[in-house]
Amino acid sequence: MVSFKVSVVSTSPIDGQKPGTSGLRKKVKVFKQPNYLENFVQATFNALTPEKVKGATLVVSGDGRYYSEEAIQIIIKLAAANGVRRVWVGQNSLLSTPAVSAVIRERVGDDGSKATGAFILTASHNPGGPTEDFGIKYNMENGGPAPESITDKIYDNTKTIKEYPIAEDLPSVDISAIGITSFEGPDGKFDVEVFDSADDYVKLMKTIFDFESIKKLLSSPKFTFCYDALHGVAGAYAHRIFVEELGAQESSLLNCVPKKDFGGGHPDPNLTYAKELVARMGLSKTDAAVDPPEFGAAADGDADRNMVLGKRFFVTPSDSVAIIAANAVAAIPYFSSGLKGVARSMPTSAALDVVAKNLNLKFFEVPTGWKFFGNLMDAGMCSVCGEESFGTGSDHIREKDGIWAVLAWLSILAHKNKETLDGNAKLVTVEDIVRQHWATYGRHYYTRYDYENVDAAAAKELMGLLVKLQSSLPEVNKMVKGMHPEVANVASADEFEYKDPVDGSVSKHQGIRYLFEDGSRLVFRLSGTGSEGATIRLYIEQYEKDASKTGRDSQDALAPLVDVALKLSKMQEFTGRSAPTVIT
Repeated sequence: MVSFKVSVVSTSPIDGQKPGTSGLRKKVKVFKQPNYLENFVQATFNALTPEKVKGATLVVSGDGRYYSEEAIQIIIKLAAANGVRRVWVGQNSLLSTPAVSAVIRERVGDDGSKATGAFILTASHNPGGPTEDFGIKYNMENGGPAPESITDKIYDNTKTIKEYPIAEDLPSVDISAIGITSFEGPDGKFDVEVFDSADDYVKLMKTIFDFESIKKLLSSPKFTFCYDALHGVAGAYAHRIFVEELGAQESSLLNCVPKKDFGGGHPDPNLTYAKELVARMGLSKTDAAVDPPEFGAAADGDADRNMVLGKRFFVTPSDSVAIIAANAVAAIPYFSSGLKGVARSMPTSAALDVVAKNLNLKFFEVPTGWKFFGNLMDAGMCSVCGEESFGTGSDHIREKDGIWAVLAWLSILAHKNKETLDGNAKLVTVEDIVRQHWATYGRHYYTRYDYENVDAAAAKELMGLLVKLQSSLPEVNKMVKGMHPEVANVASADEFEYKDPVDGSVSKHQGIRYLFEDGSRLVFRLSGTGSEGATIRLYIEQYEKDASKTGRDSQDALAPLVDVALKLSKMQEFTGRSAPTVIT
């Protein structure tokens, strides 16, 4: 057995290591600076209670993006020096973010060990490569992201750090081969175990869904299917689940080989970046597919986000979570005894609220950030949740889960088509399910405008103006009616603030809201997930209860509110942009 020594390296604080809602994200060249990664990891160890470090089991893996393999070796050496007992690594450094959560919650080592936390190496849906983004975040023993109390401590520690211990002479571990490598250090034995990336996750999915009924759907000649991993980590699960377990054709998988640079693409599952899937599903403006599949889906870099498409039909993430919630009890075995409650992030449309009201379910509106859902789930108050940024999930883990969402949709399709697969009856399609939902609950026309890499000072000024306008709603309504008399009056406006019903913590300044008398909304947020500059996100939502008006073109239905939002905020004046970077 190889033994190692621990040395202490002097260091000094590095500015800007404040973790956002999803950890610390910066350009690769920033992470490669001397002591940059080491400082942050040590600041995290110092923020945890001793039993979460000394003698503990930690998971270290991620989406396989550029710099992951080097980062894992550095973290292993820091973990060994800090007295961690064992590190679990997904083969080839790959574990999706939902799979990490599942591993923390479900996996038991041969010696009975359980993980107490994880370093996840991902920048989610941001591009990868030598000049692109890298990221790291810490997840707790419940499988969810570190709460603010911990991320604040980590940030404070980065501002005062003077040294870190490291096992410099620890040889690099071969993370391509499954097995355990054992070392001997000053604190005793230290193991690194490399394990199959998909095993634990697949096992969990089989306890949630009826794989047999999904298999029957996928084997029907009436049903065609397509899944695009955008060269992210979802590729490590797609073949195993969709082809091996569920019998889908190999040809139904697109871009399912994980790549360090995501094949040069932007691994963000939306209509802008999932170009190949969008074309195949018949939704491309320039490339009309002849006979698109019945169902298509895409994942982001770390496989926690999803986009769901029908034949020539886009399902908004806000509608998706509402439809899953409305059908979960009937279609998904895991929920057969009922839902404990449902929740959405504040910018997400109110489609879920209407379902909760109709089904008499507990409902929660939380700030953006999955940890808020995690609190509700740990307290047994929430079963299904989602956010408009293509994140959907349930209480099976404490992260959003892209493949889970796809399996949920396939379960609903299988359930709705129980009687149609064998005979001559017409298939119930994705579009049928969505339109039936609108007829029952009304439709929330919805769009999001993203203005990326905007000058941070200008973005702050814009937000300041919107807060100032809230103090005089009669004035605002006069402006609105002057622009578009058909738009309803603003009934109330505020900066969203959330008091957590579980721990009583208060989150302030979570977005600026203008709420209209007819249930429509405008929401403005500054986002913390980009790696440079500020991103302004504008959310526009028009509610339509009249079933005869739920089939309008979304852009037409939203045009007056969009115009109001852009003029009210003086968007072009502050940002210098005549159009957003991305429209969803």
